[in-house]
Amino acid sequence: MAVIVFYEKPGCINNASQKQILIRSGHDVVALDIRVQAWTPATLRAFFGDRPVADWFNRAAPRVKSGAVVPETIAADEALAQMCLDPLLIRRPLIECDGRRLAGFDEAVLESWVGLGAQDSPAPQVCPRTDGICP
Repeated sequence: MAVIVFYEKPGCINNASQKQILIRSGHDVVALDIRVQAWTPATLRAFFGDRPVADWFNRAAPRVKSGAVVPETIAADEALAQMCLDPLLIRRPLIECDGRRLAGFDEAVLESWVGLGAQDSPAPQVCPRTDGICP
């Protein structure tokens, strides 16, 4: 199976569930804190592929929820600069394996890429907490 680098926010309920799907599928997961990485615009950009800029953002990030950052109105260069300063803005997890990169836990992409095996339920994509605070 694959060694997968999984950039997460430790304590995030969704990221914990997503990691378990990868582990149950037989993969080795190297979990790293997304907040303490030395991100640059170039290193981040590689995770987003051809997705629209608005899809690069974590919709549960405090600055997005407050309206301080509006993903639909921000240019790519500015988005990357903001994400380097505030990694909570980054859609997570960021996943890296065998030279490929992905933002978000897209099960269809991951199934074709590394294989996930049969899962009882889909991985959560939205933070279940209504208070806006993900531990």
